[in-house]
Amino acid sequence: MKIILLTELRGKGGEGDVIDVAQGYAENYLFPNRMALPATKGNLKQLEERRHNIAKREEKRIADAEAIRDQIDGKAVEIRDVRVGDEGQLFGSVTATMVADAIKEQLGVEVDRRRVMLNRAIKVSGQHPVAISLYRTISATVNALVGVTAEELAAEEAEEAEEVVEEAAEAEETVEE
Repeated sequence: MKIILLTELRGKGGEGDVIDVAQGYAENYLFPNRMALPATKGNLKQLEERRHNIAKREEKRIADAEAIRDQIDGKAVEIRDVRVGDEGQLFGSVTATMVADAIKEQLGVEVDRRRVMLNRAIKVSGQHPVAISLYRTISATVNALVGVTAEELAAEEAEEAEEVVEEAAEAEETVEE
């Protein structure tokens, strides 16, 4: 069944796109939730008249998404509301809502939790890159610090770098002998 999308539908298209979907999906979900209209001659004619307005809204959405990306891309947020057990294992896991709340609280940017892309549950403490899908192809990556602070993580990395240097010096000494 051909329909006209009234909102963005992830994986299908954006506002004003004419797409094919299953009839039951359209009649039972998209139409009642006012996410789409049937692609009749009258609706297609109205769509052509509204194309200019849709293009303006699309430009604004892209500009907003890029501005948010510039604000949060590459930044680190601390996830504080977790209990960490022995050897860095968490009691429970970090959710997309927790990441979205941390971004809002620490970076001052509101991100919808459904836009936080956790490939798998975070169940250990440390630094974890988390992708945020802002709009269509625009995305950002935030580093979630789970159960550690930025200072602790920097000290730990410096300690590991020091160990590597010491191991390299020891290996060099054994080669010379």
